[in-house]
Amino acid sequence: MPELPEVETSRRGIEPHLVGATILHAVVRNSRLRWPVSHEIHALSDQPVLSVQRRAKYLLLELPTGWIIIHLGMSGSLRMLPHELPPAKHDHVDLVMSNGKVLRYTDPRRFGAWLWCTDLAASSVLSHLGPEPLEDSFNGAYLFAKSRGKRTAIKPWLMDNKLVVGVGNIYASESLFVAGIHPDRPAMALNEPEAELLVATIKAVLLRSIEQGGTTLRDFLQSDGKPGYFAQELQVYGRAGEPCRACGTPIESSKHAQRSTFFCPRCQK
Repeated sequence: MPELPEVETSRRGIEPHLVGATILHAVVRNSRLRWPVSHEIHALSDQPVLSVQRRAKYLLLELPTGWIIIHLGMSGSLRMLPHELPPAKHDHVDLVMSNGKVLRYTDPRRFGAWLWCTDLAASSVLSHLGPEPLEDSFNGAYLFAKSRGKRTAIKPWLMDNKLVVGVGNIYASESLFVAGIHPDRPAMALNEPEAELLVATIKAVLLRSIEQGGTTLRDFLQSDGKPGYFAQELQVYGRAGEPCRACGTPIESSKHAQRSTFFCPRCQK
């Protein structure tokens, strides 16, 4: 599934082609995604794009009359393509632009979403979300305070979008490794210096992945069709049985909330 760096990479890729251009109309070939494509999107006509933003793993296209909320789901991707390029089997939604390009949404598993809202603060998919991990509001004091009394393992706790958005499976494993924190430790066992270190590490790992264009795992490609390259720098994720790059101990894997977790039993305490 595309995580925050992949979604931010997509945002940066499509933004220059959309902002300042006008959506002439939408083409919805298959409305049956995770939720049906909102009828307002079907009816779009002559709407300039004012901004392209991101909240958690959602892309937000600001129009004068409201917002298009896009989630890439498990296998979704966005491309800026020439208008005349014919669609393929899994190309479900197009936004036909005034600059001769089309924003094309591809999703083989159809678990993404195209929704419409007029008030982001009231959106049912956005209103419950915690702070953004790259903003100042996500800091060591916040994480330490939230960890008090939390007996749950720290790895799945970090992936709770009510705590902080966008720290998905890959980046939780990677950040905990860099911070030297074992994923099985209860969140309440964090001390204040560890909370400060973990926040700084999460920010650094996410920023590095964004710089590298995201992580290519199975389905993800950037908006220009090129793969992300952060996968080449993964320290533990997907490397079970391989030697730790720091100490040589074999990387181990376990399950947290039915998600695979990867860690070094020697480097992480």
